Amino acid sequence: MGKKSRVKTQKSGTGATAVVSPKEMMNLISELLSKCSSAAPSPGKEWEEYVQIRGLVEKIRKKQKGLSVTFDGTREDFFPELMAWAAKNGASCEGFEIADFAEEGYGLKASRDIKADELFLWIPRKMLMTVESAKNSVLGPLYSQDRILQAMGNVTLAFHLLCERADPASFWLPYIQTLPGEYDTPLYYEEDEVQHLQSTQAIQDVFSQYKNTARQYAYFYKVIQTHPNASKLPLKDAFTFDDYRWAVSSVMTRQNQIPTEDGSRVTLALIPLWDMCNHTNGLITTGYNLEDDRCECVALQDYKENEQIYIFYGTRSNAEFVIHNGFFFESNAHDRVKIKLGVSKSERLYAMKAEVLARAGIPASSIFALHCSEPPISAQLLAFLRVFCMTEEELKDYLVGDHAINKIFTLGNTEFPVSWENEIKLWTFLETRAALLLKTYKSTSEEDRLLLEKPDLSFHSRVAIKLRLAEKEILERAASGGRAKREHFQKQLEEGAPLPKYEESSISLLENSDSDSKLPIILQKLEEAESAERDLGMGAELVEVEAEAEPEAGEGPRAPLLNGEGKAVHEDDADPGPAGEETESGGKLENGDKLENGGKLERSWRTATPPHKATTTKVPDELETKPKTMVTNPPRAELRPYGPLIIYLFFFVSPSD
Repeated sequence: MGKKSRVKTQKSGTGATAVVSPKEMMNLISELLSKCSSAAPSPGKEWEEYVQIRGLVEKIRKKQKGLSVTFDGTREDFFPELMAWAAKNGASCEGFEIADFAEEGYGLKASRDIKADELFLWIPRKMLMTVESAKNSVLGPLYSQDRILQAMGNVTLAFHLLCERADPASFWLPYIQTLPGEYDTPLYYEEDEVQHLQSTQAIQDVFSQYKNTARQYAYFYKVIQTHPNASKLPLKDAFTFDDYRWAVSSVMTRQNQIPTEDGSRVTLALIPLWDMCNHTNGLITTGYNLEDDRCECVALQDYKENEQIYIFYGTRSNAEFVIHNGFFFESNAHDRVKIKLGVSKSERLYAMKAEVLARAGIPASSIFALHCSEPPISAQLLAFLRVFCMTEEELKDYLVGDHAINKIFTLGNTEFPVSWENEIKLWTFLETRAALLLKTYKSTSEEDRLLLEKPDLSFHSRVAIKLRLAEKEILERAASGGRAKREHFQKQLEEGAPLPKYEESSISLLENSDSDSKLPIILQKLEEAESAERDLGMGAELVEVEAEAEPEAGEGPRAPLLNGEGKAVHEDDADPGPAGEETESGGKLENGDKLENGGKLERSWRTATPPHKATTTKVPDELETKPKTMVTNPPRAELRPYGPLIIYLFFFVSPSD
């Protein structure tokens, strides 16, 4: 993928040996592990901790200078070997070539006309680097004993990559030699470049990403030096922080989920050649063919000869792209700013509001998004804000009034306001919240635009400032849009305009009329609840039971269906950042929230069968890893959607805990 490969390449041979005693290095490693395993810093002290960890890492890097394994030549020198290796092992190599696209870096260029939906690229399983191939490699003995490797496939893949890179006879060497020598992820930012991300939603993830990478490095450095099953690893004499940072970034920017060979579960994989494709807006066009046991990609659109071939990485925000892919996408149709909203439990009407929200399948506290497109809020957020701003009488109407159960379906529909007063309150609230969030930034939008005009700005600084500016522009649009809506509904109220009449036959569910603004909402089985009310007279009790199955405060809805697949969204995927202030209505608003777990949400380009059942398997609690979603095997000969499931942060508790 070109955006991640624009910087330096690997150049020299094995490099000179730095003079440092093993004891001195181990002392530094122990200090780093201790620092990274300490309790989270208090609010406002995150930058101080980050700088301290960076200082220790830089001491270690200085002493390890020249120890990393590198290759003679540039990436481009090895592209012919990559293509020859791919052709020899059954990959498609006709119709495209690898080319340099300036700012976008290396990518695939059409060498002939390619039609939309034409299958032009396939990669057989034997070419993929997977967790399974890692188990069967020199890493296998350590994998069988180390709980971190067993629990975290992304870490296993990173070490698999390092071990194969150090082996001159590795089957995957033609692929590894074409990987970037460095990346543009924040792990490679200088301290002053990270400063530009201060106040953005990305900053907490950047801190965590660096801290967890440093902690893992320190832990595995000790393992490699002391564990008997690590004695045969080619890393024992040279395992540097730069090595691990490179491997982590390679995996973080490239890993995908594919079915295992028997199709019973999914595994992580690196996919040579295909991962050269750059991103654009569109649809997912990659799947896995279990019958032929290969991943396949069809063309996103018509491509003329010499045009760049793109794929769609998924509906990621620019914060996700910057943190986990190392680039900012200028025309990102899916950019958004996350906000955390909640009904305060101390509010007098909390129980009633929580009940209405529960009936709509919306948590009383959750992370929502303000979008770059119109309308800036989803149907789910609109529904939440309407309930959030309801009076006691309005809440009673939606709980026990005429057609109360059915009216829940209209909460997210712009055509059915609760009342003019309610609309005025919710848009006033949104305008105020967006304005307050804008004040948390240390620079204005105009100041950022002026900074971007400086010709001497580093690439990383430019990316960080673009991200910062994009967030502000979304908030500015939300504030101005809220103001316009407020004024519109104020006029409707003053003119005595009648509310649109509610017709039971015209229920449009919790969706806005604009198809681009639809966001799935998990609804209760309201028909069953209504029937139970009639038959058993226990509707409220039934809803309470169902509401207990909803996520805890701060969690998003559990296991929503994405492209026909189940995806577990957990609280640690949406860990809130610095808390905001209590609202006038008793609600909470927080900024700096951790972004939801994403990755390329691939859509099959063949006709899809009904969604397959998904199950969730948890690793031991003490590892602090995220539960993986295992999806059962679809019928053979059917393409199975998959894509880079970016495991954003490499979490685990210190082994001593």
